[in-house]
Amino acid sequence: MQIEKQSILAKPLVAALLASFCALLWGSAYPAIKLGYELFAVGADDTPAKMAFAGLRFALAGLLVFLVRFAQRGEKQSPKSLDGKQWGGIVLLSLMQTTIHYYFFYIGVSYTTGAKSSILNASSVFFSALLAHFFYANDKINTRKAVGILLGFLAVILVNFESSLTLSFTFQGEGFIVIAALLHSMSSLYSKRMCKTIDPVLLTALQLFLGGAILLGIALLQGASFPKSGIAGFGLLVYMACLSAAAFSLWTNLLKHNRVSSITIFNFLIPVFGTLLSALVLGESVLHVQYLASLPLVAVGVILVTYSSSKAPV
Repeated sequence: MQIEKQSILAKPLVAALLASFCALLWGSAYPAIKLGYELFAVGADDTPAKMAFAGLRFALAGLLVFLVRFAQRGEKQSPKSLDGKQWGGIVLLSLMQTTIHYYFFYIGVSYTTGAKSSILNASSVFFSALLAHFFYANDKINTRKAVGILLGFLAVILVNFESSLTLSFTFQGEGFIVIAALLHSMSSLYSKRMCKTIDPVLLTALQLFLGGAILLGIALLQGASFPKSGIAGFGLLVYMACLSAAAFSLWTNLLKHNRVSSITIFNFLIPVFGTLLSALVLGESVLHVQYLASLPLVAVGVILVTYSSSKAPV
């Protein structure tokens, strides 16, 4: 009997390093967005230009995921094999998970710091746990998850207080980040449902490309010009598109060969990397009481919520 060779991705050290690398890539998106606004000369209140910048990034990311999928071996589902109902679901997901979600996210990030954005956006993990409790019979909130959710939302509240105990919160800034996190959680549940009949990689490629193209199209109709910059700007844009494609592809393959909990638990590193990289790249000061108090809380909360006793890969 032939024994199937274990994938190198199943080795604990390799899996841990690659999962951490994915978190690093996702964390780097926060300072990259703010740096991109500078390189593309996006005005502070120029919403159409922000939408165009976001739309171009995710349209490119969708094309890159298509290339990654094409390079992989094996039988794959073709877009031509999808029926009308499936295409309707893909368009709806594209609007929810990319167009509308990133409209709120990109505007919100522009009105607050990268460090604060990374901590606030981690609330998507806690929203997901709450929503899953009502939509999935096998994913109910237990004591561990409840404690994690409470810690997470406590961190979201604390990060909005200044050292003088005054509240620092704007609807268009921090509020939009929280709305984006909620939208991401809702669309993730819908995406999970669609993955039952559509290849996840194909679904991601389509929703990224369509959602990004729609976002870019709306921006151009609202008067935005096509994003213009120098070599540094377009180099950053390509990096941002690549990080989406690379992180998703790596993460999906890690989940395929490892236990769910051993991979998803590394989500706690995303706000950590986002905060540290915002300090390094943007020069933001992160040595504030609210950051030092909320960051450990949100990290522990993510660990408690995402840890699973599942022993099988997905």
